[in-house]
Amino acid sequence: MVSQGSSPSLLEALSSDFLACKICLEQLRVPKTLPCLHTYCQDCLAQLVERGHLRCPECREKVPLPPAGVAAFKTNFFVNGLLDLVRARAGGDLRAGKPACALCPLMGGASAGGPATARCLDCADDLCQACADGHRCTRQTHTHRVVDLVGYRAGWYDEEARERQAAQCPQHPGEALRFLCQPCSQLLCRECRLDPHLDHPCLPLAEAVRARKPGLEELLKGVDNNLAELEASRLVEKESLARLREQAARVGTQVEEAAERVLRVLLAQKQEVLGQLRAHVEAAEEAARERLGELEGREQVARAAAAFARRVLGLGREAEILSLEGAIAQRLQQLQGCAWMPGPPPCLLPQLELHPGLLDKNCHLLQLSFEEQQPQKDSGGDGAGCRGGEDTQSRGEDGAEAEGRGGAQPQGRRGAQTPKSDRAQTPQEDGAQAPKGERPKSPQEERAQTPQEDGGAQTPRAGRSNKKRKFKGRLKSVSREPSPVPGLNLEGSGLLPRPVFSCSFPTRMPGDKRSPRITGLCPFGPREILVADEQNRALKRFSLNGDYKGAVPVPEGCSPCSVAALRGAVAFSAGARLHLISPDGEVLWRRALSLSQASHAVAAMPSGDRVAVSVSGHVEVYNMEGSLATRFIPGGKASRGLRALVFLTTSPQGNFVGSDWQQNSVVVCDGLGQVIGEYRGPGLHGCQPGSVSVDKKGYIFLTLREVNKVVILDPEGSLLGDFLTAYHGLEKPRVTTMVDGRYLVVSLSNGTIHVFRVRSPDS
Repeated sequence: MVSQGSSPSLLEALSSDFLACKICLEQLRVPKTLPCLHTYCQDCLAQLVERGHLRCPECREKVPLPPAGVAAFKTNFFVNGLLDLVRARAGGDLRAGKPACALCPLMGGASAGGPATARCLDCADDLCQACADGHRCTRQTHTHRVVDLVGYRAGWYDEEARERQAAQCPQHPGEALRFLCQPCSQLLCRECRLDPHLDHPCLPLAEAVRARKPGLEELLKGVDNNLAELEASRLVEKESLARLREQAARVGTQVEEAAERVLRVLLAQKQEVLGQLRAHVEAAEEAARERLGELEGREQVARAAAAFARRVLGLGREAEILSLEGAIAQRLQQLQGCAWMPGPPPCLLPQLELHPGLLDKNCHLLQLSFEEQQPQKDSGGDGAGCRGGEDTQSRGEDGAEAEGRGGAQPQGRRGAQTPKSDRAQTPQEDGAQAPKGERPKSPQEERAQTPQEDGGAQTPRAGRSNKKRKFKGRLKSVSREPSPVPGLNLEGSGLLPRPVFSCSFPTRMPGDKRSPRITGLCPFGPREILVADEQNRALKRFSLNGDYKGAVPVPEGCSPCSVAALRGAVAFSAGARLHLISPDGEVLWRRALSLSQASHAVAAMPSGDRVAVSVSGHVEVYNMEGSLATRFIPGGKASRGLRALVFLTTSPQGNFVGSDWQQNSVVVCDGLGQVIGEYRGPGLHGCQPGSVSVDKKGYIFLTLREVNKVVILDPEGSLLGDFLTAYHGLEKPRVTTMVDGRYLVVSLSNGTIHVFRVRSPDS
């Protein structure tokens, strides 16, 4: 019974992927149905058994394993019937080779039978024209439906074939299932009915269906009602999320504008205070120069008089001394009686007084308040958003006015604290000294300046104006990506991980015959990396400090492309093969890959016992024994032929991240291929997405080789901003890897490796 409002046809069931196993992606073989009503091959389910239970690959429901094993799960006779119909229709091309008649050999003929031209839907046999005419004329088969074979193969009689199709007993081949044992709820053929279920009450299948079908229809009606409620809830949730994103973007813009206003007022105050300081120092210096001139004059007079008196007393004769005694005594008494100090120096030392609110940790110039969403009416949600925006804006204006008055009053309410790095950077900006002779500008005049005048005053250092303009530019940069939280793209603001340069080293060794061409990187032990040098056919080991630790031997003639380290083994791709070798170079196994892809990206699973490889747009996962554990296409079978994963990595959370060159996007999916997020926005700058790495918190680091950048995305694949640029020494970055979840290793096209420590926002 189908749900109300929908009527799936038999043709849709036969032509869709309904008959394909979601594990092996092939046509179902021995289909078994789990209690969650998902159907898979019996052999595929056997591979998922772990400790007496298994998880459904689609809904992840935990299913206990029956005592008799996977074979004890219910056989899906519905799928079996559809598969029988598909197999009967797919008997080959009638023009290439017509099937033989099934009755001619039974009549004693030596030949294999004439070419079939008809088919009996009741007997499920192909018949030649003569046997088809006779089949219609016998007493036992004159009621059978005999149809044209060409029309049957074309699907014209699928509905009739399904009506006349009988399910076969798995224990007694050739016997159709005819009865239902009521105590056992088991389908029986005539043989089963006569042996173990002889004393059990049984019903014919038609009667049993009539008795049980109304109950199933009633249950299905209830599920339909639940589905309608779920759909309505889903729409409400999407609308709430859309309102949240819209309001978050609006509040983010208001926060940015308020912060700019506060910074402008604070910078104006800085210029005013620095002007007052310069005026005070200039006035004090002028007064000090006058006092120093007077003191120097008096000092010269006193020294001259003292020198004259000292010469007379030392060299003069008695008569000469006595003749000059009166004049010398009068002059020395005059010099002793005069005031040597012109007065106490008016030296007032300046002191900076900060408003207590600036030093109070509980003083938040910007804070958030959260209100419960009201049911959306006529622009009701927008009104709530505007109220929140007005509150935020008014708080920003109040804070700016308080700064203009010389301080900010501490806020009593608690809210989400904004990062203080911007506030901490502002005092470090050196004030621009005004030329002598100009009076200090008032805050109103400073506020009226253009942005260029505000940041471009003359300073002793030429780089300060550029630094100030760059700082103001950072405040204006806002991420335009659709994300639940509006990302202020502020480098060094504390909102995002930041790079800290660690070291740089070359990878060319004395024995290399060619310049290195690094095509793969992976962590290899504590604080160590493994470098795949395709040009020199080598796997080189380096420490994070650049010390060469030797090489992992590779098979003769192999040029490693992508590499991943597992527990006690190394996996790498070379050409169209996936290799697993030991650290000593012993080949454990090889697997052939698709020839349609030039290179295959390899990534180790977080558990370290499985390796994932990208093959023709899908991902294959192999265990340590070389068996295929799972295979999936990001986005499901609807994306078949639409993906081309050139770079691949895994996150500590168990998700897959790949660079899709066909969609020109970065896709994030789980282990079943369900897409969690995908980014293909303008942040790629029109470039093909390059190598991807994931840190311990799930942040994604994407390489953009053409623009010499490494950008950062959140765990759902939304762009957050730039992480590394050409200013960090990037010149044609090639591949990256993450070591210990906190060291980003970047290889350049010239064979050089840069190591950056990823500084988390909370460190």
